[in-house]
Amino acid sequence: MKNNLRIIKNRSDIGAGTRGADMGIDAMEIAAINAENDFFNRAPFVEVKTHNESIYNMVKNSFAKRISFVVEQCNRVSNMVHESLLKGEFPLVLSGDHSSALGTISGIKAANPEGRLGVVWIDAHADLNTPYTSPSGNVHGMPLAAALQEDNTVMQSNNPDGETLKSWVELKNIGTNMPKFLPEDLIYFGVRDTEEAEDNLMLRKGIKNYTVPEVRFRGLENCMEEAIDKLGHCDIIYITFDVDSLDCDFVSRGTGTPVPFGFSPDEAKSLISGFLKTDKVICVEFTEVNPLLDNRGNRMAETAFDILSYCFG
Repeated sequence: MKNNLRIIKNRSDIGAGTRGADMGIDAMEIAAINAENDFFNRAPFVEVKTHNESIYNMVKNSFAKRISFVVEQCNRVSNMVHESLLKGEFPLVLSGDHSSALGTISGIKAANPEGRLGVVWIDAHADLNTPYTSPSGNVHGMPLAAALQEDNTVMQSNNPDGETLKSWVELKNIGTNMPKFLPEDLIYFGVRDTEEAEDNLMLRKGIKNYTVPEVRFRGLENCMEEAIDKLGHCDIIYITFDVDSLDCDFVSRGTGTPVPFGFSPDEAKSLISGFLKTDKVICVEFTEVNPLLDNRGNRMAETAFDILSYCFG
């Protein structure tokens, strides 16, 4: 375990379309206890206050559900990541849903305003929707568009109201009112379930996606070395691991948006640990474990913790 590791526990799931990801951290801690692993007792941690009670409120912003509360949540996460980095710590962020990644990225950028940030996004989804394009209105599908300051209005299919757009601008401007990183410094691994608007944006911006078939055909090591080389101009790197990047038929369906034909747990271990061997990774995030949806007991949380402990234990 890194000597300067600090765990940031963010139990928010208000950006997701289904409830239960707020219990993901607890499920991982139970997995650690059952494995007789004291990982969570060996690292200092901080809890992020949540707005999970807002799920009882009537949804007013159908193209970006509960976005005003997501803004507050991302501000909280950003502040904690920022503070942790300024103390010389390595923040390991454990989150409910993936919308909070915007907060994590914003905190990293606020702590490193002049540094060029590279993003390794291990996920089944591109998370590049906006209130103008989202078919679901779930904000956990929007963090990367917000981080890139991208509205993608050329693919507009929705007409969000003024209140929604005000919150969207606030979300994009957390940490800085500029893009947090360049599109060429974003690299996907495992994305395989996207919307047309996202595909269009990925194509226009030249964003690289290492698909599961490509990784297996070319070899994980080769793809990872190439990705590290692509991020060679970056000063710092952030890795986020959404458990839906894993094969839901092989592992479990214990995540909000499971997708088949994903990575194996061993492949995820190799990916994350391989990037960690560089001296540029300063923050890692694990997200979207949902024990309420698990069709195999607590398997997804157990798998996520196994990957976590392999990389940091």
